[in-house]
Amino acid sequence: MRITLFLGFLILVPALPASTYFVSPAGNDANPGNQAKPFATLARAQEAVRQVKGRRPVTVWLRGGTYYLPETLIITAEDAGSINAPVVWQAWLDEQPVISGGAKLTLQWEVFRDGILKAQVPAGFITDQLFVNGERQTLARYPNFDPTVRILNGYAKDAFSPERAARWADPRGGFMHAMHQHMWGDFHYLITGKDNEGRLSYEGGWQNNRRMGMHEEYRFVENIFEELDAPGEWFFDAKTHTLYFHPPAGLDLGSATVEGVRLRHLIEFRGTEARPVKFVSLKELTFRHAARTFMDNKEPLLRSDWTTYRGGAVFFNGAEDCALEDCLLDQLGGNAIFVNNYNRRITIRACEIVKAGANGVAFVGDPQAVRSPLFEYNQVQELVKLDRAPGPKTRNYPADCLVADCLIHLTGRVEKQTAGVQIAMAQDITVRHCSIYDLPRAGINIGDGCWGGHVIEFCDVFDTVKETGDHGAFNSWGRDRYWRPSIEEVNALVKAAPELPLLDVVKPVILHNNRWRCDHGWDIDLDDGSSNYEIRNNLCLNGGLKNREGFHRVVENNVIVNNSFHPHVWYAGSQDVFRRNIVFGPYQPIRVNQPWGQECDLNLVHQAGADGERPATMLHEQSGRDDNSMVADAMFVNAAGGDYRVHAESLALKLGFKNFPMDQFGVQSSKLKARARTPELPTPKPGSTREASQRDGRVVDWLGGKVKNVVGRGEVSAAGLAGETGVSIVAVPADSKLAQVGLREWDVILKCADRDISTVAELFKTIRATPPDGKLRLEILRAQQRTMIELAVPATVPSDSQPFAPELR
Repeated sequence: MRITLFLGFLILVPALPASTYFVSPAGNDANPGNQAKPFATLARAQEAVRQVKGRRPVTVWLRGGTYYLPETLIITAEDAGSINAPVVWQAWLDEQPVISGGAKLTLQWEVFRDGILKAQVPAGFITDQLFVNGERQTLARYPNFDPTVRILNGYAKDAFSPERAARWADPRGGFMHAMHQHMWGDFHYLITGKDNEGRLSYEGGWQNNRRMGMHEEYRFVENIFEELDAPGEWFFDAKTHTLYFHPPAGLDLGSATVEGVRLRHLIEFRGTEARPVKFVSLKELTFRHAARTFMDNKEPLLRSDWTTYRGGAVFFNGAEDCALEDCLLDQLGGNAIFVNNYNRRITIRACEIVKAGANGVAFVGDPQAVRSPLFEYNQVQELVKLDRAPGPKTRNYPADCLVADCLIHLTGRVEKQTAGVQIAMAQDITVRHCSIYDLPRAGINIGDGCWGGHVIEFCDVFDTVKETGDHGAFNSWGRDRYWRPSIEEVNALVKAAPELPLLDVVKPVILHNNRWRCDHGWDIDLDDGSSNYEIRNNLCLNGGLKNREGFHRVVENNVIVNNSFHPHVWYAGSQDVFRRNIVFGPYQPIRVNQPWGQECDLNLVHQAGADGERPATMLHEQSGRDDNSMVADAMFVNAAGGDYRVHAESLALKLGFKNFPMDQFGVQSSKLKARARTPELPTPKPGSTREASQRDGRVVDWLGGKVKNVVGRGEVSAAGLAGETGVSIVAVPADSKLAQVGLREWDVILKCADRDISTVAELFKTIRATPPDGKLRLEILRAQQRTMIELAVPATVPSDSQPFAPELR
């Protein structure tokens, strides 16, 4: 650092490295590239860097202004630095350079109609987004954009119905968007035509790896000229080169900056494992104007629910020791940052990622590095054909990467099966001190067990799963090579080969010292097959902690506020551990046989104001363990203020609980801390499990077995249902009539005689209305697959004296 005295003020000026270049939008590429005479383009600066890189440190200083890239800037091994001679592209002092994949438009606006203006654009110009004064505008849509509507910012059942489409002269090029039928993400379609009856033809729907159809209500359509009817909406007619815009009140278009979007990727690091890009950093830059990519999100990510588009505004492929620091990634159309295949020691630090169309940061490896990969939920393979070598086949995946001190919010603006941080087929990814919130699905998602070693620590993740369902602020899947939809089949496989669950997740995944809150799902959701997790020192503020089937999970020393532990559908011999946690009510188990796991004990059920202490008998009755768990007042330091440490006299400490810091969650840099929100703190409600439902959950005898209504999101999730509906078979003795017709425990009856069945009462009513000499077909859901069962009616009609409640609803 050099100190300069100027007009009586001390100014700190960075000491110039051995090689220094300057770039400015007002410069000229014929200039020498110094401070007085800077280059004009990043491409020209790149040429200069290549002349000296590797021999001495290089810094390219970017002056303030917008750099409209004519094409993606591709950084290769030719641009790489070295450990002693790194290459840094950085903003000059406090100036704000913007790297743009768009184009600035100079337009002559004229009145069209109804408050809409129009202007001609140059021939050949194409854009999928419009920015006015730096803010992305709304592509003409129905229903209109409403920021107060939680799902899709507005939806309508008739969004692309024939009746609606009949109003459109030529909808080709429009887009249909809809949530997944089960709210497990979303789908997108390109409209290709319309017949005389208003029925649309379209293509798409490949953006989700569980293709079960569109939601009937949560839908909207965009890029339709006739739907241009609200302030802030726009439409571009490529045939006539005409841009239409309905400006909001008070906007002076004559002086406004209007920009379109051209490029998908702004900067790419493109190397190979043999010849990587090394020691290149981007610092203090703003990235804006990258195209949407939802129609190219096609590749299934193993057997997770996800598909992906391998690309992003900043794209790493074949890089080592490269970094993105103190950058703003603003309103990008697809993934903000994508770390693809072979990469090592990539650092994303102190960045803000806001309003991205898809993921904030994605780390995704090569499926060819996976042993015995499968790509669809129902695919299985025989043990004799399974590659049983542990770990990856190749090194073509991200590893040893870091996301630290980042503010990631309002991502997933277009694509809902996305996350603030997504990890798939990668190893040793650390996410530290990040604030992640306002997302349609998970804040952090780990899509598979390949290959573990991830550490999630000191993060603040909340206001998640805002547009979807059956998910968590943290979500994971583990449908690895051992996994099958059938619990019984997995039990048999693992009994024969106990090493199977850890062949892919060769290192433990660690979640510690985080704060989570999810109001539309679980705070922490370990879903299908997730194995080899260590979950310690987490503060869960609302949704509870769910462990679905998996192996070798240790859940220890967590505080679960206003909720409890949700074990769902466990394997025999899971080796799971749940100990020394503080919960606020009884467990919420579904299909877990006693005794639970390897250890479940020394837990405390908080009961505010409890006089003394008593054994947690209810927990023991549920788990078959918990011999030493207790009920008492946990004696929190300041629960109302979010401090869930306990006082020295607390029984929790005697049980082995250890206090952990409550003031280190989320971003740490002063700049980001000033911008970041924190979660709403709950009012502690001991005894709460957040499973309120209006449905009757009583168990009813039927045909020698027992049935009940599906009740609560836990049962919906465990069965893989679209909603809180259906009749669950909870007991099927071997000699019962239920067993004789082929029904099994945990089948869910969805239809009877082609009628939808929501409750036990509806099932019995439908059976009684069937002629006594007829047969009934039951449609059931078993292991998330629909199948048919046939019943002879005389054997299935309940008598009037049979104990069931007709008012069950």
